[in-house]
Parts: sequence; structure tokens; C-alpha cells
Amino acid sequence: MEQLIEKYIISLKNIRAYSENTTNSYETELKKYALYVKDKNISYLNITKEQIWDYLKYLDSLHYSSRSIAKHITVIRSFYQHLKENNIINSNVFKGIKNPKIKKSLPNVLNYIEIEKLLFFEEPKNAWEQEERLIFELLYATGMRVSELTNLKIKDISKNEKSIRVMGKGRKERIVFFGDYAYCELEKFLKVRNELLIKGQIDTLLVNKRGGPLSRSSIEAIVKKREQKICMEHHISPHTLRHTFATHMLEGGADIRTVQELLGHASLSTTEIYTHLTSDYLRKEYLNKMQRK
Repeated sequence: MEQLIEKYIISLKNIRAYSENTTNSYETELKKYALYVKDKNISYLNITKEQIWDYLKYLDSLHYSSRSIAKHITVIRSFYQHLKENNIINSNVFKGIKNPKIKKSLPNVLNYIEIEKLLFFEEPKNAWEQEERLIFELLYATGMRVSELTNLKIKDISKNEKSIRVMGKGRKERIVFFGDYAYCELEKFLKVRNELLIKGQIDTLLVNKRGGPLSRSSIEAIVKKREQKICMEHHISPHTLRHTFATHMLEGGADIRTVQELLGHASLSTTEIYTHLTSDYLRKEYLNKMQRK
């Protein structure tokens, strides 16, 4: 089974163009499953629905959340579909297994006062702080994923159009836009960027302490540090800025399909969760105004 998992992961990388984070996650989930069937002496190529239900009970006994179980089953179902398409098995028994229902939770979003506090915490005093300012500006101004920002190359930015060509999930390309604030911070950073380079020029816009491309974990650490410095009331992450971008766009009157395109969502239903956020926001604002009267 280990060899089949390895071949499947390779196909996800090379054929389906899944990101490294996604393929690592798939590999981790499948290895958990492989250990279980080996321990229980189950023929994974001929696994029955009853054995699958026992496996789900096992996951529940480990206190897996409904969301984690759903993700786990989705990964295994995809793996078995790969086996079927390659004529290793005749049918995908996991297609008959429904994912557990997941209670949808609304993403964390910053209000306008919080986002201003986050973006304009203090004036940058050196090139590193200027880079940090730019990171926050671009995440909020464009709604990019953090992985898209780390892979962003200078040649992908059009300062004249105030636009960026983004390579999203599955290597799908899209165009996002930024405003005057982000443009100003980009100009400031490009003037001092060479101060951060150690081993010569690199293609990516953002630079780490060793002069190479900035990583996802580095950006997450930068956001965490800023959260602690300004004493935010709730936890924030790079993705919080993406959620905030989408919500503020809809609050400002943007069409939901436009927001879907800017975010790079394959399905409109993924974007629709932000309409709930805007409804809640407007309701709270209305009640606050009524209370002040």
C-alpha cells in the first residue's frame, strides 16, 4: 500500500499540480489509514462498508472532530478513485460513505478600526519593517493566499495597472488589484529591497533573513508578532486578512462573482459564506445606531 500511496502523491504533484502543503496533508492522512488497516489485518483493496464504519468509530474514539473525519474520508475516497481509474480495484467503496455533517463556522474578520490599527501600527524604521508593512498591505488589498504571496515574483506586478498576476491553486492564473496605499508601500519597499539581498538577486518579491524567498511560516510568525504587539482581542492569521478583504469588498457593494474571481474560488458557494458575515455586520451596525438614538 505504501508504494501505491507514494505513486498517488506523485500524481497529485505532477499531474494535478497540487501544492506542497496539500500533498503533504494527503500523504499524512493516507499513512494514518494505512497503519490502521495493517494493524487490523484488513485487505485495503477489498475493504467492506462494515470495516469502514468500524474505522470511523475508531477515529471518533480518538476524539477527531467532524471536520477532521470529513477531510480524512475525502482524502481516502480520492485515493481509492485513483486506484479505480488505474484498474487496481473494480469499484470505489468509499463513494458510498457520506462525510459527517459539519457545522459551518463563520471566519474571523476584522472591522475597519482593527484593520487600520493592524496596517498602520507604526512607521517602518528599516527595510525589514518596510517589508512587513508591505506584507500586511498586500494581503488585505488583494485577498491573496499567503502561499500566493510567498511565490509572488516582481515580474508578476504591474505598477501601471496596479495589478498582480497570481498563480493560485492547481496552477490557475488570475489577476488581482491593489489600491494607492499598497502602491505607495510597494514603491517604498522596492527602493530598499536590495538592502535585504545577500547572495544576489532573487525572483520573488519578498526576502528572508538569509537573502532567499520568504516562507509561509515566516509570514505567519510576522502576523502573530504584530497581533501580540497591538494586543488584538482575538487571534489573527494571514488568512484573516483574506477573509477581511472579501467581507469589506461585499460591504462596499462589490458583486459576489467579482469577489469569487478575485479570491480564486472554484465554486461560488465557497464565496457565499461572506454574505452571511456582511449580513451580521450590517445588523450589528443597525442595532448599535438604534441604541445610540
